[in-house]
Amino acid sequence: MNPEQSVDCCPTKGSCSTPEGKHGIMGAPRRTPSTGFKGVYSSFKSPAQAGVSPCAQVTPEAEVNDLQRKLGELDAEIASLVSEGYRLEELGQHIDLLHEYNDIKDIGQTLLGRIAALRGTTTKDLYDQFGLELND
Repeated sequence: MNPEQSVDCCPTKGSCSTPEGKHGIMGAPRRTPSTGFKGVYSSFKSPAQAGVSPCAQVTPEAEVNDLQRKLGELDAEIASLVSEGYRLEELGQHIDLLHEYNDIKDIGQTLLGRIAALRGTTTKDLYDQFGLELND
């Protein structure tokens, strides 16, 4: 769709648009001074992707079919991982361990930040003082 074109979703004219008067919306004077650029007073152009109609609606049947297709793809991916020797129980445990690691790391970062603030230095300097690697 051309960005200059607009899509009219309203079957009755005027019920979905903002009324405009002589000075723009509802007769209010323009607040932006004249800059000489035409685009300043042009109508709003949505950043929506070209070719996507705002009036298009997905039917429940199409949405169900799409979700069933995605479910089938995920089941196939899980089956391939299980055939390679992975177990679903390990995945949950691994995720829990990653959450615990991230929580501990966040606490450490918070403590380093507070120590740095008290000492009037940067956390990078504290990494050197405590013998830590920057990628720790």
